[in-house]
Amino acid sequence: MTNAAIPASPSREEYARDYAAALAANGDETIFERDEPIGLFVEWLAQAKGTEPNDSNAMALSTVDASGLPDSRMVLLKDVDARGFTFYSNRESAKGGQLAGHPAAALLFHWKSLRRQVRVRGRIEPVTAEEADAYFASRARESRIGAWASDQSRPLDSRAALEAAVARETERFDGQDVPRPEHWTGWRVVPDSVEFWRDRPFRLHDRLRFDRAGPAWIRTRLWP
Repeated sequence: MTNAAIPASPSREEYARDYAAALAANGDETIFERDEPIGLFVEWLAQAKGTEPNDSNAMALSTVDASGLPDSRMVLLKDVDARGFTFYSNRESAKGGQLAGHPAAALLFHWKSLRRQVRVRGRIEPVTAEEADAYFASRARESRIGAWASDQSRPLDSRAALEAAVARETERFDGQDVPRPEHWTGWRVVPDSVEFWRDRPFRLHDRLRFDRAGPAWIRTRLWP
Protein backbone atom coordinates (compact mmCIF):
# COMPACT_ATOMS: atom_id res chain seq x y z
CA MET A 1 0.00 0.00 0.00
CA THR A 2 1.34 3.42 -0.98
CA ASN A 3 1.56 6.08 1.71
CA ALA A 4 -0.81 8.90 0.72
CA ALA A 5 1.73 11.49 1.87
CA ILE A 6 4.20 10.38 -0.81
CA PRO A 7 3.48 11.93 -4.23
CA ALA A 8 2.74 9.51 -7.04
CA SER A 9 5.06 9.27 -10.05
CA PRO A 10 4.18 11.97 -12.60
CA SER A 11 1.81 10.97 -15.36
CA ARG A 12 2.55 11.52 -19.05
CA GLU A 13 0.18 14.50 -18.98
CA GLU A 14 1.97 16.01 -15.98
CA TYR A 15 5.35 15.59 -17.67
CA ALA A 16 3.95 17.27 -20.80
CA ARG A 17 2.54 20.13 -18.73
CA ASP A 18 5.91 20.74 -17.04
CA TYR A 19 7.99 20.20 -20.16
CA ALA A 20 8.22 23.86 -21.18
CA ALA A 21 9.36 24.95 -17.72
CA ALA A 22 11.94 22.18 -17.55
CA LEU A 23 13.22 23.03 -20.99
CA ALA A 24 13.51 26.71 -20.13
CA ALA A 25 15.50 25.95 -16.99
CA ASN A 26 17.67 23.12 -18.25
CA GLY A 27 17.45 22.92 -22.03
CA ASP A 28 20.66 24.80 -22.88
CA GLU A 29 22.88 22.18 -24.48
CA THR A 30 26.00 24.37 -24.15
CA ILE A 31 25.79 24.47 -20.35
CA PHE A 32 27.97 21.37 -20.00
CA GLU A 33 30.70 22.53 -22.40
CA ARG A 34 33.19 23.14 -19.62
CA ASP A 35 36.73 21.97 -18.89
CA GLU A 36 36.54 22.30 -15.10
CA PRO A 37 33.74 22.13 -12.51
CA ILE A 38 34.26 25.08 -10.17
CA GLY A 39 33.23 27.77 -12.64
CA LEU A 40 30.06 25.89 -13.54
CA PHE A 41 29.26 25.35 -9.85
CA VAL A 42 29.68 29.06 -9.08
CA GLU A 43 27.30 29.92 -11.93
CA TRP A 44 24.68 27.47 -10.67
CA LEU A 45 25.07 28.75 -7.10
CA ALA A 46 24.55 32.34 -8.27
CA GLN A 47 21.37 31.32 -10.10
CA ALA A 48 20.13 29.43 -7.04
CA LYS A 49 20.66 32.52 -4.87
CA GLY A 50 18.03 34.27 -6.97
CA THR A 51 15.48 31.44 -6.95
CA GLU A 52 15.76 29.43 -3.73
CA PRO A 53 13.45 30.62 -0.90
CA ASN A 54 16.30 30.41 1.64
CA ASP A 55 19.84 29.10 2.16
CA SER A 56 20.89 28.58 -1.44
CA ASN A 57 24.30 27.63 0.00
CA ALA A 58 22.87 24.76 2.08
CA MET A 59 24.46 21.37 1.46
CA ALA A 60 24.19 17.87 2.87
CA LEU A 61 27.53 16.86 4.39
CA SER A 62 28.12 13.11 4.63
CA THR A 63 30.86 11.60 6.80
CA VAL A 64 31.69 8.16 8.20
CA ASP A 65 31.79 7.27 11.90
CA ALA A 66 34.19 4.93 13.70
CA SER A 67 32.00 1.91 12.97
CA GLY A 68 31.90 2.65 9.26
CA LEU A 69 28.30 3.91 9.22
CA PRO A 70 27.59 7.00 7.10
CA ASP A 71 26.17 10.12 8.72
CA SER A 72 24.60 13.15 7.03
CA ARG A 73 23.44 16.61 8.06
CA MET A 74 22.79 19.99 6.44
CA VAL A 75 25.50 22.65 6.76
CA LEU A 76 26.22 25.92 4.95
CA LEU A 77 28.88 26.44 2.32
CA LYS A 78 30.96 29.49 3.29
CA ASP A 79 33.54 29.64 0.53
CA VAL A 80 34.35 27.97 -2.78
CA ASP A 81 37.36 28.39 -5.02
CA ALA A 82 39.85 26.27 -6.95
CA ARG A 83 40.99 24.72 -3.66
CA GLY A 84 37.56 23.34 -2.76
CA PHE A 85 34.37 23.81 -0.73
CA THR A 86 34.68 25.32 2.76
CA PHE A 87 32.40 25.10 5.81
CA TYR A 88 32.78 25.79 9.55
CA SER A 89 31.67 24.09 12.75
CA ASN A 90 32.74 22.77 16.16
CA ARG A 91 35.75 20.46 16.04
CA GLU A 92 34.34 18.61 19.08
CA SER A 93 30.96 17.92 17.42
CA ALA A 94 29.99 14.54 15.95
CA LYS A 95 30.97 15.70 12.47
CA GLY A 96 34.27 17.06 13.78
CA GLY A 97 35.17 13.74 15.36
CA GLN A 98 34.21 11.83 12.24
CA LEU A 99 36.25 14.13 10.00
CA ALA A 100 39.27 13.70 12.30
CA GLY A 101 38.96 9.91 12.19
CA HIS A 102 38.21 9.63 8.48
CA PRO A 103 39.22 12.81 6.62
CA ALA A 104 37.00 12.38 3.57
CA ALA A 105 33.48 13.60 2.86
CA ALA A 106 30.70 13.94 0.32
CA LEU A 107 28.53 17.00 -0.31
CA LEU A 108 25.15 17.31 -1.98
CA PHE A 109 23.55 20.56 -3.14
CA HIS A 110 19.89 20.34 -4.19
CA TRP A 111 18.25 23.39 -5.71
CA LYS A 112 14.62 22.44 -6.10
CA SER A 113 13.70 25.75 -7.74
CA LEU A 114 16.15 25.03 -10.57
CA ARG A 115 15.60 21.26 -10.67
CA ARG A 116 19.34 20.76 -10.28
CA GLN A 117 21.78 19.10 -7.92
CA VAL A 118 25.55 18.87 -7.52
CA ARG A 119 27.45 16.05 -5.80
CA VAL A 120 31.02 16.45 -4.51
CA ARG A 121 33.37 13.79 -3.13
CA GLY A 122 36.86 14.37 -1.82
CA ARG A 123 39.37 14.50 0.96
CA ILE A 124 39.21 16.87 3.92
CA GLU A 125 41.80 19.46 4.88
CA PRO A 126 41.49 21.94 7.77
CA VAL A 127 41.44 25.65 7.08
CA THR A 128 44.16 27.82 8.56
CA ALA A 129 43.70 29.58 11.89
CA GLU A 130 43.73 32.87 10.00
CA GLU A 131 40.85 31.73 7.76
CA ALA A 132 38.86 30.53 10.77
CA ASP A 133 39.50 33.79 12.64
CA ALA A 134 38.42 35.90 9.67
CA TYR A 135 35.17 34.03 9.13
CA PHE A 136 34.35 33.86 12.87
CA ALA A 137 34.81 37.63 13.14
CA SER A 138 32.26 38.13 10.35
CA ARG A 139 29.50 36.33 12.26
CA ALA A 140 26.81 38.05 14.31
CA ARG A 141 27.84 38.60 17.93
CA GLU A 142 25.07 36.32 19.16
CA SER A 143 26.29 33.52 16.89
CA ARG A 144 29.83 33.93 18.23
CA ILE A 145 28.54 33.72 21.79
CA GLY A 146 26.56 30.62 20.83
CA ALA A 147 29.78 28.94 19.70
CA TRP A 148 31.13 29.33 23.24
CA ALA A 149 27.88 28.29 24.94
CA SER A 150 27.12 25.09 23.03
CA ASP A 151 28.63 21.68 23.81
CA GLN A 152 27.62 20.64 20.32
CA SER A 153 26.31 17.10 19.78
CA ARG A 154 26.38 16.28 23.53
CA PRO A 155 23.24 15.47 25.56
CA LEU A 156 21.27 18.56 26.70
CA ASP A 157 18.95 18.44 29.70
CA SER A 158 16.57 21.13 28.47
CA ARG A 159 16.20 24.24 26.35
CA ALA A 160 16.48 26.20 29.58
CA ALA A 161 19.98 24.80 30.13
CA LEU A 162 21.04 26.06 26.69
CA GLU A 163 19.56 29.49 27.35
CA ALA A 164 21.35 29.64 30.71
CA ALA A 165 24.66 28.82 29.00
CA VAL A 166 24.06 31.58 26.45
CA ALA A 167 23.25 34.04 29.25
CA ARG A 168 26.43 33.05 31.09
CA GLU A 169 28.63 33.59 28.03
CA THR A 170 26.84 36.83 27.16
CA GLU A 171 27.67 38.16 30.62
CA ARG A 172 31.28 36.91 30.40
CA PHE A 173 31.93 38.80 27.18
CA ASP A 174 29.96 41.92 28.10
CA GLY A 175 31.75 44.94 26.68
CA GLN A 176 34.40 42.79 24.97
CA ASP A 177 35.01 41.35 21.56
CA VAL A 178 34.07 37.67 21.31
CA PRO A 179 37.15 35.71 20.17
CA ARG A 180 37.04 32.43 18.28
CA PRO A 181 37.06 29.36 20.56
CA GLU A 182 39.94 26.99 19.81
CA HIS A 183 37.45 24.20 19.08
CA TRP A 184 35.59 26.24 16.44
CA THR A 185 37.17 25.84 13.03
CA GLY A 186 36.62 25.05 9.39
CA TRP A 187 37.29 22.36 6.83
CA ARG A 188 37.71 22.30 3.09
CA VAL A 189 36.47 19.45 0.90
CA VAL A 190 39.14 19.12 -1.79
CA PRO A 191 37.16 17.53 -4.61
CA ASP A 192 38.22 14.38 -6.42
CA SER A 193 34.94 14.33 -8.32
CA VAL A 194 32.08 16.77 -8.94
CA GLU A 195 28.86 15.62 -10.62
CA PHE A 196 26.23 17.96 -12.06
CA TRP A 197 22.64 16.78 -12.51
CA ARG A 198 19.74 18.62 -14.09
CA ASP A 199 16.15 17.57 -14.50
CA ARG A 200 14.78 16.64 -17.90
CA PRO A 201 11.31 15.26 -18.72
CA PHE A 202 10.48 11.56 -18.27
CA ARG A 203 13.51 11.00 -15.99
CA LEU A 204 15.87 11.40 -18.99
CA HIS A 205 18.08 13.65 -16.92
CA ASP A 206 21.44 15.17 -17.82
CA ARG A 207 24.48 14.15 -15.79
CA LEU A 208 28.06 15.40 -16.15
CA ARG A 209 30.91 14.24 -13.90
CA PHE A 210 34.35 15.78 -13.52
CA ASP A 211 37.12 13.54 -12.11
CA ARG A 212 40.42 15.02 -11.01
CA ALA A 213 43.48 13.92 -12.99
CA GLY A 214 46.42 15.80 -11.49
CA PRO A 215 45.99 19.51 -12.22
CA ALA A 216 43.36 18.80 -14.90
CA TRP A 217 39.86 17.31 -14.94
CA ILE A 218 38.39 14.45 -16.96
CA ARG A 219 34.83 15.21 -18.11
CA THR A 220 32.32 12.36 -18.60
CA ARG A 221 28.65 12.44 -19.57
CA LEU A 222 26.66 9.78 -17.68
CA TRP A 223 23.49 7.91 -18.52
CA PRO A 224 20.55 9.12 -16.43
